Amino acid sequence: MIERWEQICQQWIDHNLEHGSDDEVFSSGYLQGHFAVVLSKLEAQSEPELANLTELMSESLSQARSELAPEDMVLVQNAWQQLHSQLAA
Repeated sequence: MIERWEQICQQWIDHNLEHGSDDEVFSSGYLQGHFAVVLSKLEAQSEPELANLTELMSESLSQARSELAPEDMVLVQNAWQQLHSQLAA
């Protein structure tokens, strides 16, 4: 499952890099770092589920609020919603 999620994320990021606005490029790149950390935590689980990924991403992004300006946090949250919908499909 983790490999599938990594593949979906990479395709999403590649698409944003090629076709996205500056804001989309920023938010997808920022999100990629959090996504990689969360996936490394999930590798220890025998069968990680999307619910586990969602919970850990929510925690990670919540901690990131102090790193970003509020308007940048909105961009990152929107990017997470886009990626999440692709992961859930």
